[in-house]
Amino acid sequence: MANSSFDVVSEVDHQEVDNAVNQAAKEVNQRYDFRGVDARVEFSGNSITMEANTEERTLAVLDVVQSKLVRRGVSLKALDLGEKKPVQSGKIYRLVGVLREGLSQDNAKKISKLIRDEGPKGVKAQIQGDTVRVSSKSRDDLQAVIAMLKKADIDAALQFTNYR
Repeated sequence: MANSSFDVVSEVDHQEVDNAVNQAAKEVNQRYDFRGVDARVEFSGNSITMEANTEERTLAVLDVVQSKLVRRGVSLKALDLGEKKPVQSGKIYRLVGVLREGLSQDNAKKISKLIRDEGPKGVKAQIQGDTVRVSSKSRDDLQAVIAMLKKADIDAALQFTNYR
C-alpha cells in the first residue's frame, strides 16, 4: 500500500487580506468616533499600515482591522505587529503590521518534533524549505496528526495542503 501524505504550510490569501483592509478602511471613514482624527488603513506589499492622530485611536483602527481579518478567515497569527505600540511621526501615530508567510525553521522543527514525540507511530515528518511534509501508511494517523497540530500552540497560521 502506498504512503499517504500532506503538507503543513503557512500561507496568507492576499486577496482576502486586501478585501479585509478595504472593509476596515470603509468602516474607519464612516464611523463617527473616527471623524477628524486622520485615521487611515493601507495595505501594500506585505504590510498593513494603520494611522491616526492619537495612540488610542491607532489601536482602535487596529481592532477594526483585526475584526475584519477574522471575518474574512485570515488568521491573526499571520499578522506580525512587532511590539504592538504605535510610533509617533510628527502629529500622526503609525502602526505597521507585516504579514508572515512560510514556516520559519524554528516552527518547522517544533512541528516535526511534536509529530515525532506525540504523533502516532509510523508517521514521518520531513522539513522541505518552508513546509513540512507529513507521511504515513494510514490516513487515520494523518487525520490524528492534523487534529493534534490544530490544538498545538504554534506561532504560525497553519494550513494543510496536498492531502493525498
